[in-house]
Amino acid sequence: MNSKIVVFICMFGAACASVFAPAPVVARVDPLPQYSYGYDVQDSLTGDYKGHQENRNGDLVTGSYSVVDPDGTRRIVDYSADSINGFNAVVRREPLVVPAPIVARAPIVAPAPAPVIAARLPSPYYF
Repeated sequence: MNSKIVVFICMFGAACASVFAPAPVVARVDPLPQYSYGYDVQDSLTGDYKGHQENRNGDLVTGSYSVVDPDGTRRIVDYSADSINGFNAVVRREPLVVPAPIVARAPIVAPAPAPVIAARLPSPYYF
């Protein structure tokens, strides 16, 4: 009996799914998309220096990003992309000019006092 109920519920669910189809999704397309964003990271504690900025006006996207490489140079990439020329990037390297890190002075530590060695007293049980 239970199997008949399960079969009936499955058939009823399949019938309802075909009758109540979801409404079609209408995609809205912006004919002239525009945006502009950017960020900049300057973390002297971790040595993380990078930045990015980008602008879009219709099909034309322009921007640049920079990152500090381990060899001490800043790599800057200027790029543009459009539907006619595709993606074009120009990479350049510049010497890194970063302010010297702030070095905290080491604490002044006084030398430890010499240990006091007690004189060895003769044992009363020494023969």
